[in-house]
Amino acid sequence: MKVMLINPPTTSEIKSVLGVNGVPLGLAYLASVAKNEGHDVKFLDASAENMDSESIKREIRSFYPDLVGITATTPAFYDACDVARISKDVNGDIFTVIGGPHVTFVPNYTLKRCPYLDIVVRGEGEITFKEILDALRRPNGMDPLHDIRGVTYRRSDGKIVQNPPRPLVKNIDDLPIPSFDLIKWDYYRYGRVRYGVIMTSRGCPFNCVFCSSSLQFGKRWRGHSVERVIREIKILYDDFNIREIEFLDDTFTLNRKRAQQISDEMVKEGIDVSWSASSRVNTIDKETAKKMKRAGAHTIYFGIESGTQKILDFIGKGITIEQAIRAIEMAVKVGLNTLGSFILGFPIEKKEDIERTVRFAKKLNVTYAQFTIATPYPGTRLWYYALKNKLLKTLNWRLYTTTRSVMKSFYLTTEQIERALVKAYLSFYLRPKYAIRDLLKGGNSLLLRTVPAIIRSVRSLLKRTRAEEEPLNEEELKDLISEPQIEIPVIEMGKQVGLRQSATYKGILI
Repeated sequence: MKVMLINPPTTSEIKSVLGVNGVPLGLAYLASVAKNEGHDVKFLDASAENMDSESIKREIRSFYPDLVGITATTPAFYDACDVARISKDVNGDIFTVIGGPHVTFVPNYTLKRCPYLDIVVRGEGEITFKEILDALRRPNGMDPLHDIRGVTYRRSDGKIVQNPPRPLVKNIDDLPIPSFDLIKWDYYRYGRVRYGVIMTSRGCPFNCVFCSSSLQFGKRWRGHSVERVIREIKILYDDFNIREIEFLDDTFTLNRKRAQQISDEMVKEGIDVSWSASSRVNTIDKETAKKMKRAGAHTIYFGIESGTQKILDFIGKGITIEQAIRAIEMAVKVGLNTLGSFILGFPIEKKEDIERTVRFAKKLNVTYAQFTIATPYPGTRLWYYALKNKLLKTLNWRLYTTTRSVMKSFYLTTEQIERALVKAYLSFYLRPKYAIRDLLKGGNSLLLRTVPAIIRSVRSLLKRTRAEEEPLNEEELKDLISEPQIEIPVIEMGKQVGLRQSATYKGILI
């Protein structure tokens, strides 16, 4: 079969501000799955290549695939649906498959709202995708997908069928190495530097209200072996001349011993790359940070989220203000840059809570601060909280970018929240002390690279339509509320593979 994998042509917030593209690593894993099964694979990042619909249609018509696989985040959903439409325009017999965190939690809604899609892959996709490819090779005359776990699909008679969930991969070293050879690396640059990405682990044992990672990839952390991680780094380093790597793990330092071993091996192997990774303020220590720094790490991303303990408790972050202070101080002492993430506009927040968070970000003296607006993505506990309390302002998924207020607050208006976001960035980055220090970096100055984009964003904010100015589609909301309960697979500590049910709309507890 001919398999075409497409990242839809969506402009992300990070691309519009920093001018960088996100590497569609999930599609690269699926490309390896398909190639290993003997299929002919074409990989297309329509977002990175700034392609329009006609360009995508030409590529599809030229390759003429049997199956088109599409990935989609929440704000990219409409663009993904459009790719499916274009595929069916080229050839109505093309199988269209979609996966990703958004459709995993609203699969029936997805197929109802996008008639051009045939199959939704829920959760971890590699084994499911392989079985889909195998099934579609079978002769017609039966329902080829009826026994494949982890799919919701449209049967030939139009009926939508939801199969049981797929158990998670126990040993992720069994997964193939992503098809780095299909990625056009020149599209992934920050300034003049090309960058690569690696995911060394999956799963998250924590329960943050705004995050679906533990639901998508399970609550049990699963890590690649040190050998597998080094092998992937070497492929990027030796074969593609990548000298900057971002580790995409939710928490690279969850297993500190392993993080240290990876760092030690990078030094031992003489791998001269710069890199960054995410941590939590309660999963990092000085020894680990020092080893990471020695191995080429330059920045650690910390999800600090708030400067108010009551908000940290509400979102289930599981950290304290004091832990955040200690972690940043320690990272700075060993010479690492720190990027602190802060979320504004949770429903119970008041104006003074947001102001306290911004002051805290400046007091911490993180190297970089990322401010976003609390966004109730489908599948998260915040999503069910918003449904239960009737807080959703809009179902226009394009607005679910974390820079728009799409959820009602008990205390603040949309305008107050969105203006607070702009004020937070200006207050943090335009402080005289910070601005002078940053501008002295010359060509490496963050302000010089991003101020024009920030100014454009501020102007746009002052003009754009508010979420509450768009009518809430009650029929669409009804479809979302009636979405069948999704059971999220987990790996038990023994050999038994069990299922843990996710929280449902009825009676959600937060």
